[in-house]
Amino acid sequence: MSSSVIREPDATASHAPPAAPHAPTDGGGKRLRGPAARLVRPALAVGSGVLLYVGFPPRTLWWLAPLALAVLGGVLHGRRARAGFGLGLLHGLGFLLPLLVWTGEGVGPVPWLALATVEALLVGLTTLGIALVSRLPLWPVWGSAVWIAGEALRARAPFGGFPWGKLAFGQADGFFLPLAALGGTPLLSFAVALCGFGLYEALRTALDQPRRVAAALAALTVAAPIGAALAARPLVSDAAEDGTAVAAVVQGNVPRAGFDFNAQRRAVLDNHANRTLQLAEDVRAGRVPKPDFVVWPENSSDIDPYNEPDAYGVIDHAVKTVGVPVAIGSVLVPETGPLRNTMILWDPAKGPTTTYDKRKIQPFGERIPMRSFVRIFSSDVDRVRRDFGPGKDPGVFDMAGSGVGMVTCFEAAFDDAVRSTVQDGAQVIAVPSNNATFGRTEMTYQQLAMDRVRAVEHSRTVLVPVTSGVSAVIRPDGRVVAQTEMFTADALVAEIPLRSTQTPATRFGALPEYGLLALGAAGLGWVLVRRMRARRAA
Repeated sequence: MSSSVIREPDATASHAPPAAPHAPTDGGGKRLRGPAARLVRPALAVGSGVLLYVGFPPRTLWWLAPLALAVLGGVLHGRRARAGFGLGLLHGLGFLLPLLVWTGEGVGPVPWLALATVEALLVGLTTLGIALVSRLPLWPVWGSAVWIAGEALRARAPFGGFPWGKLAFGQADGFFLPLAALGGTPLLSFAVALCGFGLYEALRTALDQPRRVAAALAALTVAAPIGAALAARPLVSDAAEDGTAVAAVVQGNVPRAGFDFNAQRRAVLDNHANRTLQLAEDVRAGRVPKPDFVVWPENSSDIDPYNEPDAYGVIDHAVKTVGVPVAIGSVLVPETGPLRNTMILWDPAKGPTTTYDKRKIQPFGERIPMRSFVRIFSSDVDRVRRDFGPGKDPGVFDMAGSGVGMVTCFEAAFDDAVRSTVQDGAQVIAVPSNNATFGRTEMTYQQLAMDRVRAVEHSRTVLVPVTSGVSAVIRPDGRVVAQTEMFTADALVAEIPLRSTQTPATRFGALPEYGLLALGAAGLGWVLVRRMRARRAA
């Protein structure tokens, strides 16, 4: 970025609202000088990131997110673009390093540090924009919209994006959650950011003894998201619109955690088959109701049943014994081309029928971009000997008359993957997953929180079968009504509501996000116009 963009001319000051003082103060209001002043803002930037992390699952401290954004807003307000970038980078590292530590499980710190750094750089670009708009009237609105632009960028780039860490995904237990049904995760994240930036601005204007109009506007930026969340509450419902179904999710467990669980693929398959046979026995004994359908996790059969008759026989026997349709997570190995991470609808009478190929393939996990270059830093890339290829179409299985939409593991983080499945007719969402690679880290709880947000966003029951836990049944209002322990073979059986009504978030699709992106662009455009006018005046 050129210096003409970074450096704000003095003439602009007469048009801008009062900026926060450049020199920080201590608790008594005394202006800090020297090295201490230079360290306060970086320390607060890192601290705001750590505070945001502490508010994420498995902890239920959702209210820390607005406070973290309030601190970040104070750090960024009135800053130049370069400072905004650097402070945002520190905030991103403070947040993402602890949030994503599970990505180094079993492979060492290099992938973890690389991913967290790349994502933090994108956060820095976001806060650069927030710093630019922070001198505008009603800057919390513009700044929150720019924050959503940053989340949209991280969800799409690089290598297809990594949406982990959206503000929305920390709000599964939060007051603002109903907004997911109104405008999806972008609106939910926007509300959290607006409340946080508005809190800072309200405090700043109060300390500066502002005019009544300025104080009222600052208070409005806090009150607006709170009022919108209250207004959106009627959109949250778990009533059965199309009757109910009895669903079962099977967690077979794995021989051991980490990447080496793949070396015992047959043991994993046997575990899930045996737990399904036990479920059938429990049904016969009257201990649990008979399910209408069963869902196995992703990678529950890493042995291709189309190529291996023995694996076919094990699955077919388990499905025939339980006597209902079962969705099987498998890896298909075609003679040529990429592997397929596939869910197979297995009928007790017809055998394997419909399939769904995972569409969002995890970079550096299921496929290795720039393999030769990445190998310089870590030989673990060769664990993925053959890349997986993405599917193209949503997968909605007709399971005993219920439309069960497949959203496989990593896909739950992507708005379009979940939404397209519901738009394709899913009455229930299933998120078959495999978290065994990440052991007992927080990853499984972070993903479970995403699933809860998706339940409210689209008003659907979400079934979460996981190889090693935590498997769960989530009602359309986001409540977890049943869940397993980690690394325990188990099965959950629950009566669930079938729903077909589409929430505004489902119907509107990406329009709320596009609207917020336009709002952020308008704020940045306003900054550019002001600077051009100031230059001409000078």
